[in-house]
Amino acid sequence: MILHKKKSNRYLIVISALTIIFTLAAPISIMGQKQKKTAKTEAERPQYRNLFKEAGYSQDEIDKKVAKAYYDIFEGPNKVYFEEGDALGYVSDVKNKDARTEGMSYGMMVAVQLNKKEVFDRLWRWSVKYMQHQDGPREGYFAWSVNPLTKKQNSPGSASDGELYYVTSLLFASNKWGNATGIDYYKEARKILDAMWKKDGTGNVHNIINTEHKQISFVPEGGGYNWTDPSYHVPAFYEIWALYAKDGHEQFYKKCAEVSRNFLHKACHPVTGLNSDYTEFTGEPHPTPWMPAGFRYDSWRVPMNVAMDYTWYGKDKKWQEEYAKRFQNFLRSKGLNQFEDQFNLDGSTPDFILQAGPVKKLRHSIGLVATSATASLVNPDKESIDFVHAVWNAKLEPYEDGYFDPYYDGLMYLFSLMHLSGKYQIIVPEVK
Repeated sequence: MILHKKKSNRYLIVISALTIIFTLAAPISIMGQKQKKTAKTEAERPQYRNLFKEAGYSQDEIDKKVAKAYYDIFEGPNKVYFEEGDALGYVSDVKNKDARTEGMSYGMMVAVQLNKKEVFDRLWRWSVKYMQHQDGPREGYFAWSVNPLTKKQNSPGSASDGELYYVTSLLFASNKWGNATGIDYYKEARKILDAMWKKDGTGNVHNIINTEHKQISFVPEGGGYNWTDPSYHVPAFYEIWALYAKDGHEQFYKKCAEVSRNFLHKACHPVTGLNSDYTEFTGEPHPTPWMPAGFRYDSWRVPMNVAMDYTWYGKDKKWQEEYAKRFQNFLRSKGLNQFEDQFNLDGSTPDFILQAGPVKKLRHSIGLVATSATASLVNPDKESIDFVHAVWNAKLEPYEDGYFDPYYDGLMYLFSLMHLSGKYQIIVPEVK
């Protein structure tokens, strides 16, 4: 139920109410030289471009840039990662004072990519202890928002992208660290997937993926099962599931990846490249009672997801390159160092502005600066390197008016640096 990326706590109340209504309603990676025989040959493996190096920055500068961003978000004075005791840790949306499956699973993906095993394990243990349902209709799923102080679930329902990232990061952890170091990562990934496939509508809880449309749901229960969020469409992750989940649904996952790619063709505006935060399965905008259709915080992730799929699998290159050009050209038309962070799909300024925490204001957000730069991995136009320089020069620090979001802005920034430096990769199993 990710209505919440940069939103005030009043949305927790909205989501909780909706959950009740829905429920009651009737019906880096180390590409080791020793790979499994089934792994791709050297020529077939993805080429992870270091776009920062191509832009003229030294490898030492790049490594320090990524390390500094990790430090700021996970260890520094404005960190969003907090440890509890000897074994637990959580990522908090500090401005909204909660822990979300979004941030927890993002933190795990960062940790497995950057080889931070202790951080990964702490986040996973906290997720299991305080977020994962161990019985009932939601068994295996996670409460999307939890108060990290009281450990009370603000809303028991799931946000489908949380489970998407949990499964993928666990499969990567299994490939990277094996399953005999304290946590059986593969078993935990399968627990989520196997539970997902057992959902038959009991308690109005369903598969994370709408099985009829083969698209990820906004939420896997109630009415939210029947529409989607374009930023949840990460076709590269379905390819990973098809390779490593080994749960008998390989062909379904491959089909989901294909459907997601085609869905994005329809969801993204043919001129601006912008997409609505929420849509129907057709790609048409899905306005909600709390927000009209528009390009807002969730939507920022779409160019980054496209860049990932382009790099990892390259199965939709022609459209993706055209999309990246449209998207970056639109932002450039608004001023490379001035473009704001919310738009109507035609590129006009929206009447409705979604507030970020307590702040309702359009701004030149570092989160969108970051994700828009990843589209330079896809855009064949040489001038797109300007976006790479823009994120390199961006500062993860308070704006002039004092507003600061080290959580969502910060995680988008760190993901972007990882993508642009070639440090966000498919993690394959290594032969011992």
